[in-house]
Amino acid sequence: MHLNPYGEYAVLMAASLANDWPRDRAGIEQRTREFGMSMAFGQHPADHTRTKAVIDDWLRVVDAEDPAVRARLLNQQMAAAAAYPRLTDHDDEGWHLHYRDENDALPDVLRAVISVGTALHLSERGMHRLRRCAAEPCTAVVVDVTRNGRQRYCSVRCANRAAVRRHRAQGGEVAKVGPVGLEPTTRGLKVRCSAN
Repeated sequence: MHLNPYGEYAVLMAASLANDWPRDRAGIEQRTREFGMSMAFGQHPADHTRTKAVIDDWLRVVDAEDPAVRARLLNQQMAAAAAYPRLTDHDDEGWHLHYRDENDALPDVLRAVISVGTALHLSERGMHRLRRCAAEPCTAVVVDVTRNGRQRYCSVRCANRAAVRRHRAQGGEVAKVGPVGLEPTTRGLKVRCSAN
């Protein structure tokens, strides 16, 4: 028997959906597969719209800076997905816990998995480990799963862009100068600038 890793994979899946919303229901289901969910979901015409509402509700948790507000929002979301935990053995995964009803529709399953997963992630790793990317104007969700708990950016690209902005703000921007040329010296070539 094993306990599903609801925390990390569920929060990363929610961030993936929030950061790159699929254009249709099939895209949502494919994303659940990419993050390790193997169960079959019944199809309902409103799945795409209802799942978008689940992600929009979850983004309220992401954007809440006060830990008490985050906890209240998550408690409300978990209550909306209320089901008693149950042992299950499906798809050759071995015995594990589910925090949802067996025959829930896709949006209901995702609300349960994402809200419980987010609660586990924040309570075990720290209430500060979910945020928006710190590199403006990027608004991507950052799920901090680092060892030191200091991840601020969604990607290396955003981290580099923010570093360049900080450098320039501190007066580190290269001044624009006139034409540049090379002058021979006894040690090789020297850069010659007409501004000198």
